[in-house]
Amino acid sequence: MAVTQRASDRAYQTLRDEIVEWELRPGSVLGEVEQSTRLGVSRTPLREALARLMADGLVSPQSGRGLVVTELSLASIREIFEVRQALEEQAARLAARRGDPAVFQQLEIEFAAVNELLEHDDPARHAYYGLVARLDEAIDDSVDNSYLAAALSTLRTHLVRVRRLAVDDPARLSAAAAEHLLIVQAIAARDAELAAHATQVHLHQALRNIQKMAQLHQPAGATSPAPKGTP
Repeated sequence: MAVTQRASDRAYQTLRDEIVEWELRPGSVLGEVEQSTRLGVSRTPLREALARLMADGLVSPQSGRGLVVTELSLASIREIFEVRQALEEQAARLAARRGDPAVFQQLEIEFAAVNELLEHDDPARHAYYGLVARLDEAIDDSVDNSYLAAALSTLRTHLVRVRRLAVDDPARLSAAAAEHLLIVQAIAARDAELAAHATQVHLHQALRNIQKMAQLHQPAGATSPAPKGTP
């Protein structure tokens, strides 16, 4: 039983990573025989992995094709950000009220020096996005609300897919870092409403940029935008 579970976890993580990194594009068919052979797992753990991906909203059944990677349309991006705004603004408020200011003061120092990080980071911006992930984790830990933290965790899976559309825009990354700095400063100062407002501004700007990039890289007649650099 334990071996089956490990195989299921391995298949889930591999497929999830390939989906969020656009290695498996929207509309890709995930046939059981093909994927079980490719991943080196039997059909039972593969089905468990696919069920988890369906629960995440990353794959869905399509008539006549079986399970496919879900589309990421301009409309779905807008819907993701509508939910994101509600969740992240409240999370910022609670973090300002309940969090440890010292944690966010340390993050403030790092975000204040982020332009240097962006200049020397690798093209995939691993160090920068690692810093953003640590801010997310600090906020999640501070809200002291397991339901809100779980909802944010699920949402961020989709945001990783969306983020790939703008990863090569240095000007936007620099502006986003400044927006994150303001959020961190507000939380560190325990100013709940400023933290929520700074989050609202950041999400508004992020959505505008994502929509612009998606439109620029969406081929005529396509239902899903292509990430930058995709033929």
